[in-house]
Amino acid sequence: MKQLILIRHGESEWNKLNLFTGWTDVDLTEVGRKEAFEAGKLLKSEGYKPQMCYTSYLKRAVRTLNGVLEAMDMDWLPVDKSWRLNEKSYGAIQGLNKAETAMKYGDEQVLMWRRSFDVQPPALAMNDERSPRMDSRYAELSDSEIPLTESLKDTIARLMPYYKGIILPAFERYNCVMVVAHGNSLRGIVKELKGMSNEEIIKFNIPTGIPYIFEFDDQMKLQKDFFLGDQEAIRKKMESVANQAKKH
Repeated sequence: MKQLILIRHGESEWNKLNLFTGWTDVDLTEVGRKEAFEAGKLLKSEGYKPQMCYTSYLKRAVRTLNGVLEAMDMDWLPVDKSWRLNEKSYGAIQGLNKAETAMKYGDEQVLMWRRSFDVQPPALAMNDERSPRMDSRYAELSDSEIPLTESLKDTIARLMPYYKGIILPAFERYNCVMVVAHGNSLRGIVKELKGMSNEEIIKFNIPTGIPYIFEFDDQMKLQKDFFLGDQEAIRKKMESVANQAKKH
């Protein structure tokens, strides 16, 4: 049996403030750090033993992975980082409050920006201080690779070369692989694995800090998938994610 463990980073400072984050590099809250450690304790108690880890360039994912591995006493595991696992770029709405943006533009428009498959938020200018071009960690990217805004379709398009070229081939060597990333980059992987429609993925929410387990046979055919932990608590967290951008 092969296992893929997906974990969305723990609560970030901007999750707490209900702001669009995207590629903005914000840290975890104390709650987020606890979520990461608890996820690791749960994985360890259930007998999961990842052999290779992948994460994004953003500290909220990196530090979540670090917390998970610390709790599992597996800090020594190899880790590969890629910008392709970064969150979806929210363009010019990065830094804006989700509920206030919904009050201004309407729930439906904000839902489309957040959760539609192919609608992009308004774009940043390349020289905007929030642009990845202004961040040295992305110096390797060409201008055409720099996302100034993204739909989920765009996020999946830049994610898939890494997923298919790096993560999937890892299963030729390893039986258990862990990816700690972001709500939208992980939804891209989930959509691919489960064959979800564009409409289904709009309604699918991944809670912070909860291990999402995929089990495959030796031919990498999906057998089952499930969130690990208290199912009622997970359901409430998923509802909370869904309601973030509704005006109050």
